[in-house]
Formats: sequence, structure tokens, C-alpha cells
Amino acid sequence: MGSFKLGKMTLRSLFGKPETICYPFETKPAPHGLKGSISIDMAQCILCGICQKSCPASAITVDKPAGTWSIDRFRCVQCGSCTRVCPKSCLTMEPDYQKPATSKFADVFAKPEETDEEKAAKAAAKAAKLEAAMKAKAERAEKE
Repeated sequence: MGSFKLGKMTLRSLFGKPETICYPFETKPAPHGLKGSISIDMAQCILCGICQKSCPASAITVDKPAGTWSIDRFRCVQCGSCTRVCPKSCLTMEPDYQKPATSKFADVFAKPEETDEEKAAKAAAKAAKLEAAMKAKAERAEKE
């Protein structure tokens, strides 16, 4: 009885569709609930370091003076705790598979430099806030 089952299994694997795929060249569709890998939107990131503190595997490094954010994807355990604690929601879990690599490395992302227009807009917003605060202070002083 056992040899018939073995023969059936052998013939099915010889003439049937293969069970495996050539991974780097072909990919399976991502199953529902796949956490995947971390991605960051550096334009929104304020480099606060909360994600670094919440990472249980110490895979994230934030260097505020240099303006860089890095992740060691080989240490990351895809728990998603960094995405939950990010105050600006600039970290997301992308539902894709990790790319194959032959050596360990850390992905480093740099904060983009602000343009002159963005700097001027920030300065104008700051001046408007300061002016509104001074006006409110003057009104309070008049009431007293």
C-alpha cells in the first residue's frame, strides 16, 4: 500500500506544476497580513528618535546632528512598533518581501535640504505666530 502512495506522489511531481518558484526573478503575491519591510518618508521625519527607542532589536539609528536615519534590515524583526509610535506617521510597513542580499548593510536615509522658498515660508509662519502672540499679550495687558 505504501509503495502505491509513493509512486503516485512521484508521478504527480514529475508531470505536475512545480511547487517552488525562482524567487528573485518571480515573486508570489503578498499574502494578507504580511508585514514586509519598513519604509520612511524623510520629508516628514523630524528625527525625534522615538522609533529608535521603541525598536526591540535596535535596528534603527537616528543621528539628528547629521540629519540621517538608518535601519539595519537584517536586525529588524518586522514587529511594527516603530510605525505605531512615530509622531509624524512617516514610517510605514510596506507589504513586500525583503530583497535578497549577499552582505549585511544598513540603509541610510538623509534629511533633504530645505529650499529657499520653504525657509522663507517657515520664517513667515514663525513671524505670524510671534505677531499673534504679541497681540494677544497686549490685549491681556489692556484688560488688566
